[in-house]
Amino acid sequence: MKEFIKDIIIALVIVLAITLVIKPTIVKESSMEPTLYENNYLFVNKLAYMTKDHPDYGDIVVFKSNIDKEDGNGKKLLIKRVIGVENDVITISEGEVYRNGTPLDQSYTLEGFTSGEISDYVVPQDQVFVMGDNRSISLDSRAEEVGTISEDSIVGKAFLRLYPFNEIGFI
Repeated sequence: MKEFIKDIIIALVIVLAITLVIKPTIVKESSMEPTLYENNYLFVNKLAYMTKDHPDYGDIVVFKSNIDKEDGNGKKLLIKRVIGVENDVITISEGEVYRNGTPLDQSYTLEGFTSGEISDYVVPQDQVFVMGDNRSISLDSRAEEVGTISEDSIVGKAFLRLYPFNEIGFI
């Protein structure tokens, strides 16, 4: 009986440790296509930014937005790609995105083109500039209701897709 209780306690400790580090997440919309699709099941590392100053360019992050959920129960979690970090200068012109004057590779986006115009926007201290990969429909840092994201509002970094099963792998 002691061995059984010991096994149960070890299992509970493992489950607790995993839930403190990993947040399972389901993609609800299509703003990250073609990288992520609706109903993809992901694991998010909640400790990804505990030991480093800022997210890296290209990281796919889940964050708490200021947008209310449709059911009125809290704020929406959004998932987007990091384009710029504090003090970066972001410009969007004629479909191209520039970070600090250098055009970004947009081959991972759905259209290879970014709508909108932004001129020399400096990302504020402790903020990140994020965009979805499906730029024509993504509600992201280009929109006033989202804006730049406080690093404190980042839940974590998406790192593993578990569903659909034929696409299991690291992101």
